[in-house]
Amino acid sequence: MTAAFSPMEDPETAPFFEAARRGELRIQACTNCGRLRFPPRPMCPWCHSLDSEWQRQSGRGRIWSFAVPHPPLLPTFAEEAPYVVAVIELDEDPLIRLVGNIVREVDGSIGAVPSSELSIGAGVTAVFGKSVEGFPVPQWVMSAN
Repeated sequence: MTAAFSPMEDPETAPFFEAARRGELRIQACTNCGRLRFPPRPMCPWCHSLDSEWQRQSGRGRIWSFAVPHPPLLPTFAEEAPYVVAVIELDEDPLIRLVGNIVREVDGSIGAVPSSELSIGAGVTAVFGKSVEGFPVPQWVMSAN
């Protein structure tokens, strides 16, 4: 994928990207109440603790929603169109949702899986392949869960 976009990496998000570079999906968790939170932030929105850790997740989830942008929202993705942008809820906590593309395999084309093959609730698994400007971003492959 070639794109001119740059995810935000700062002290709060750096652990997410460091784990992703190793092919791991990690989500910030409050060490006081145990709740997961994403996007990462300094304070737990439930108990207001400032203490957190990054917990490895299974990478499994379900399609919560998806769309096919027409025309592509970013011109750099035009050659990949049409492509699916999906919102994925994680198995560990359905309130944690990540956005990404559905691909057939690691490093696969973001336009390879047509929306006609997808359904809300379908199981997916996170994969990390090529990075975009040095930032690995999770993509999702269909799974049997």
